[in-house]
Amino acid sequence: MATETKTVSIAGESEWVKGLGLTSATTLVMGSMIGSGIFIVSAEIARLVDSPALLIAAWVVTGFMTITGALAYGELAAMMPHAGGQYVYLRESLGPLWGFLYGWTLFLVIQTGTIAAVGVAFGKFLGVFSPSISSTNWIWHIAHVPPIPIGPMVLGNMDVGLNTQNLMAVLIVIFLSVLNIFGVKTGAAVQNVFTFAKTAALLGLVLLGVFLGRNASAIAANFGANFWHNAGWALHPVQVGVGGPIALVGTITIIAVAQVGSLFSADAWNNVTFTAGEVRNPQRNLPLALALGTGAVILLYVLANFVYLSVLPLAGIQHAPEDRVATAVVQQIFGAGGAQIMAFAILISTFGCNNGLILAGARVYYAMAKNGLFFRSAGRLHPKYHTPAHSLLMQCVWTCILCISGSYGQLLDYIIFAVLVFYILTIAGLFVLRAKRPDEPRPYRAIGYPVLPAMYILMAVFIDVVLLRYKPQYTWPGLIIVLVGIPVYFLWSKRNPQVSTEE
Repeated sequence: MATETKTVSIAGESEWVKGLGLTSATTLVMGSMIGSGIFIVSAEIARLVDSPALLIAAWVVTGFMTITGALAYGELAAMMPHAGGQYVYLRESLGPLWGFLYGWTLFLVIQTGTIAAVGVAFGKFLGVFSPSISSTNWIWHIAHVPPIPIGPMVLGNMDVGLNTQNLMAVLIVIFLSVLNIFGVKTGAAVQNVFTFAKTAALLGLVLLGVFLGRNASAIAANFGANFWHNAGWALHPVQVGVGGPIALVGTITIIAVAQVGSLFSADAWNNVTFTAGEVRNPQRNLPLALALGTGAVILLYVLANFVYLSVLPLAGIQHAPEDRVATAVVQQIFGAGGAQIMAFAILISTFGCNNGLILAGARVYYAMAKNGLFFRSAGRLHPKYHTPAHSLLMQCVWTCILCISGSYGQLLDYIIFAVLVFYILTIAGLFVLRAKRPDEPRPYRAIGYPVLPAMYILMAVFIDVVLLRYKPQYTWPGLIIVLVGIPVYFLWSKRNPQVSTEE
């Protein structure tokens, strides 16, 4: 039986400037992924797994999932190259409610919380050069929220107000938001420069470690027979919740628990799909950018962790001061001056990362507004620069509030579960669309379909189940934020009877 072919569109897309080529799209993928995480999170992963082999395994699993997910998204991006990206894929495959829940969570926490956290990391490392920039140097201290235990979770325990550190975050968010109003080509140019710079810095860290930093004692402790220490089918201790009992879990489970850090560090590769309306020849360039960008970053991430192991013993990684593993590596090579070198590299990295996140996120709220699911003004483009200026400013205001609230760190911890849920749903949508619209043109078909997308779904479901069981403080709050969006969707739909699911 013949199946009707449907073409998805977003009203007003002809107004977009096609200012992103393959290079800009690829740097957007890479630049959004590389923030400060790769320089820090290996300490927590190493403490959890207590094994050189399992530290590498955690990053390899993350890499496999990231690249597999990107290959699946490539088909969706080529099939529906419209502003909003993942929001559009969920809306078209599973229905408008699921698209709204993604956009709701993205605006409330995922995108804005990430921008806030990366901005504060910028301020933190700027403090290496100017000690007056500090989280304890208060300009306006509003209140301290005490710890609030709720079952296995602890909420609160944060200071609300403006200090010199989060002031830097607010200023960088405002600067980059305004900059991106002045045309996608301006934002793309900044993204290209800073992505090339921070990729060179990360590559430089790898080369320094290989040629100058090799430490004979660290190599002896971490490689050879010692590489497989604690990597068999032994049981690993993990604390359940905050202050909960210690449970013993298997190797596969402990790797899943450790994915919180590595998956977060490799996240945001999907941001390029949000800008699809501004990509030239998107049917070709979006799948290529996703594959090239994620592949290059994951390779650098895995190599960086081999460098960490070749310069520092495992205990040195686990107990690096303030978890700054990369800084400890560079200090091992250059002495005390290494802290300044690494701080400068991270400043470049966080600045470029935030530019990509700010540029991309606003396109989702634009698409939602066009469907009547967000503030109407967010769906208007600037008359001269053809950018979603209102959407950028709304994102900017909420992000600045998160910066001074002191809550963004907790929000990010909580949301990794929800991020995975939406990846699972989007890739499941690939199967749905293959069944619902088999005849729709697909300029690119997902490599390894159906095996690789199905493997991603199974692995991500397993990680989410493990996190629900052993890290409830990271999961239930994120799930609650998503579920609260359901009544909000119906209230918004009732207020806007014109809510559209145009196809």
